[in-house]
Amino acid sequence: MDNPTSRPNVLLITCDQWRGDCLSAAGHPVVKTPNVDALAAEGVLFRRHYGGAAPCSPARACLYTGLYQMNNRVCRNGTPLDARHGNIALSARAAGYDPTLFGYTDVSLDPRQLAAEDPRLRSYEGVLPGFTVRQSLPEHQKQWLSWLRAQGIDAGAGSPDIHRPVSGQAERDVTNAPPIYAKDQTPTAFLAGEFIRWLGEQEKSAPWFAHISFISPHPPFIVPEPYNTMYDPAEGPAFKRAANWQAEARSHPYLAYDLARQKRTKFVPGIEGKVPDWSEENFRRIRAIYYGMISEVDAQLGRVWRGLQQAGAWDDTVIVLTSDHAEMMGDHFMLGKGGFFDASYHIPLIIRDPGRRATAGSSVDHFTEAVDIFPTLLDLIGAAPQRHLDGRSLAPWIDGKQPQTWRDAAHWEFDFRTIAGGEAERHFGIGSQQCNLAAIRTGDFKYVHFGGGLPPLLFDLSKDPGELNNVADDPAYLPVRLEFAEKMLAWRAAHLDQSLALAELTDDGVAGYVSRGVGE
Repeated sequence: MDNPTSRPNVLLITCDQWRGDCLSAAGHPVVKTPNVDALAAEGVLFRRHYGGAAPCSPARACLYTGLYQMNNRVCRNGTPLDARHGNIALSARAAGYDPTLFGYTDVSLDPRQLAAEDPRLRSYEGVLPGFTVRQSLPEHQKQWLSWLRAQGIDAGAGSPDIHRPVSGQAERDVTNAPPIYAKDQTPTAFLAGEFIRWLGEQEKSAPWFAHISFISPHPPFIVPEPYNTMYDPAEGPAFKRAANWQAEARSHPYLAYDLARQKRTKFVPGIEGKVPDWSEENFRRIRAIYYGMISEVDAQLGRVWRGLQQAGAWDDTVIVLTSDHAEMMGDHFMLGKGGFFDASYHIPLIIRDPGRRATAGSSVDHFTEAVDIFPTLLDLIGAAPQRHLDGRSLAPWIDGKQPQTWRDAAHWEFDFRTIAGGEAERHFGIGSQQCNLAAIRTGDFKYVHFGGGLPPLLFDLSKDPGELNNVADDPAYLPVRLEFAEKMLAWRAAHLDQSLALAELTDDGVAGYVSRGVGE
């Protein structure tokens, strides 16, 4: 842009593993998120927003590149992101910003760009190219732990053991006892404080771009007082699940595989056994803790809002609040993310642009996707559009205008290959390239197509919102199954890599659109 000072500040916030229904602004009957609600009152709430993949690295690849998994090809945590792809940070840098990171991006770097002994090849927690790192906070959380030690907290247990209750707990049951650290000493509080401190260093004449990547409400499921007792385990909507986990396992071979692999210690350190065997009471206790973790994040978001206001930046800052993926939270007797259920992919999205106030407090019920974030931010900062991206700008919705054409479904992909260990490949007797699924979800139906000869799934959501009754083999639904299989083929054909496919060499040179690649 000709006048850099006319650009807005940009604050992109991701809160890891946050379900899209767990906002009071979205009508949740139990969870209270007053600070998120305040943001929604000044922005636009997208009620049907879905992540593009799971777990963290694939989900974030969709968000950061604007490309579906079929094109960015980040299949698992640890799958390298091809260096040829552009991303949000590089494009922000090309537009004159210095994009600054607080937290993590979980990007495995392209090994073809690095020396064989480069230590960055030993972790999937690399930094998305283009970001300046102000405060890193990867999974080991050493930066936060040293901050705790400076406050006199014994952080010798390290992560994840520091996230155990100080009072101890029974071998198999969940407790809401708090950890050793207090509510103003959480990883969320740490990152919020580091951002606010950095904010005080910024010059008003130089617009900034910041990305805060909070780990909460990602497990381990534990939270300090008062959030640990804020919610009653007896309160909350009914879990969406069959009569027992065995019935879930019988419904599809992939579910049987996934349920058998769910270990309790991954979610509550120190508790042995499998997640599906937990009692109803334990699932409800975990859910109450999860709700408390959301409220803890909400409180720190309020602190960020106040920091922006006190710095005089509130009226000059575009804020995007979202998540990478969601959380099963007891539905189908599962925790975590992955597979095909809505609970893993329906995530929050609120966009507040102070320059677009006409739609403040409104909501959008059309399907939006994680791949839309990148083109939206390009639009909001006045950067050139990139036609090869799979996402579409949401700016028309923020302006109160409905685009002439818009998608009538949400799409996501999940790849369950295990390159290093080969567990899935051996279990199903198929190759790594076949360990995948793709879902297409409209208002009334969901169709899930698997590789490797695994059977498809079809749910009539108008009659079965809990996704409990697979009708793929019901003769009455065969026309619907065929229709959605064709929709899936059409979707994939329309979104295969368009980097050069929108161009043609002619006698007059290049006609059409060419993706210029990184940072352009």
